[in-house]
Amino acid sequence: MKIITISREFGSGGREIGKRIAQKLGYDYYDSEIIASVAQKSGLDPHYVESTLDNHGWQDFAISFGGTIHSVEYLQASKIELLVQQRKVIEGIAALGKDCVIIGRNADVILKDYNPFNIFVCADRDAKLKRCRERAREEEHLTDRELLRKMKEIDKARARTRDFLSGTEWGQREAYHLVINSSDWDIKILSDAVADFAERWFNSRT
Repeated sequence: MKIITISREFGSGGREIGKRIAQKLGYDYYDSEIIASVAQKSGLDPHYVESTLDNHGWQDFAISFGGTIHSVEYLQASKIELLVQQRKVIEGIAALGKDCVIIGRNADVILKDYNPFNIFVCADRDAKLKRCRERAREEEHLTDRELLRKMKEIDKARARTRDFLSGTEWGQREAYHLVINSSDWDIKILSDAVADFAERWFNSRT
């Protein structure tokens, strides 16, 4: 069984790269499916699960914004419970024994005993802004400053979750087999190159 995990900066194109790699190699692909499974197992709304797992405010829930200590503790407990469910889902995916690509969710840490090929995708600021603009919903009208703040908040949340789960630093190059700067690449060409690299990596270990 071959597992590829992809961690990425928000706006870097990591999700699209992962999907294209899975298509090229004929691997199963897991992204939003993980959220759907966690929601089903927990009996909660998928949007709530995604918001909580993605750390949209759970740890920075400020008392000054009308919260209470009890509500903060509840949010944190809810987050931990969902992380446990998410871990079980990801371990269940690996237990299927099928080649797959898993996007985010700290799958590289959770599945380290399976020796996955771990990728981190980054990009420069302008490239990420451009990508976010191209994929924004029609009703979304954020300034560059607001978009940059959103990127920073999401990446910071990912770093917090990784530190909580493993005590390791999110984006630290030593944790990955391949670090990609997608800034000046056509995503399709880059994805093909990464898929070829991954295949060579797996073959070198057999």
